[in-house]
Amino acid sequence: MSVVAALSRPPGAAAPPGPGGPRRPGLRRLLAPGLLYLVLLFVLPVGMLLATSLYAPVPGGELGEFAPALRWQNYTEALAQFWPQLLRSFGFAAVATVATLLVGYPMAYVIAVRARGRPGVQGLLVVLVVAPFFTSFVLRTVAWKQILADEGAVVAALRWLHLLAPDGRVSATPVAVVIGLTYSFLPFMVLPLFAALERLDPRLLEAGSDLYATPLTTFRTVTLPLSAPGVVAGTLLTFIPAVGDYVNAALLGNNRSTVMIGQVIDARFFRVLDYPTAAVLSVVLMVSILALVTSYVRRAGTEELV
Repeated sequence: MSVVAALSRPPGAAAPPGPGGPRRPGLRRLLAPGLLYLVLLFVLPVGMLLATSLYAPVPGGELGEFAPALRWQNYTEALAQFWPQLLRSFGFAAVATVATLLVGYPMAYVIAVRARGRPGVQGLLVVLVVAPFFTSFVLRTVAWKQILADEGAVVAALRWLHLLAPDGRVSATPVAVVIGLTYSFLPFMVLPLFAALERLDPRLLEAGSDLYATPLTTFRTVTLPLSAPGVVAGTLLTFIPAVGDYVNAALLGNNRSTVMIGQVIDARFFRVLDYPTAAVLSVVLMVSILALVTSYVRRAGTEELV
């Protein structure tokens, strides 16, 4: 606003709106509940978790009694003791994410592309993908424990095909844990891929055929690049919860070679009452996932998810 315009404005008159337009005080009221929710249920718990990770045991105190301190040795001690479980969790989650992508992409492609134009069939297939969510997560994992049991049909078939030793087993192995993770988080991969493939213009696929491109070439140069946002979203939605999962490891693994970091945190918090170590592992897990996700999204180059 110029000085002449300001001096010529009558006394008591309201100033005209600035370049950004008129202010809307009601917007703050709309944002207040969401901000309060984030502060109470995210910022404060994370702050308390960080503080707890630095607590020190009370000399001569009872089990589970700690005092506020700045004991940074908690991080080095926890990582030195539990780094195998941490790396194993990331390894299991990575393998399960790749498996869900290999299984979920054809499923999403059939639902979004092949079933296009048939709403009834497409809707039924989507319902079948989401249907497992209508059952308890624990019950579904217990069902897989029965499917992969030593006396089950799956193990018998693998032994008959000589893919498994006569005394071999699938249950209580890393393979069983990865199978459980793959099944549990498969819908989280299929649904983002379906949403991305559904937006795919079918005329682009027809153009590839008109230009004498093979189906594999069309998929590699057209379909896969255009579905990249769905791939990134699906892998993130699968990998992040799979790293911290402990139900599949506890029910389908339940031995030293399958212990994941979620089981360690659960045991340290509820059984050993070692709250600082549990908080340290939680903080390390959270920071590691955040760093990996940030790097992955930047490398993927999907601006929709940054």
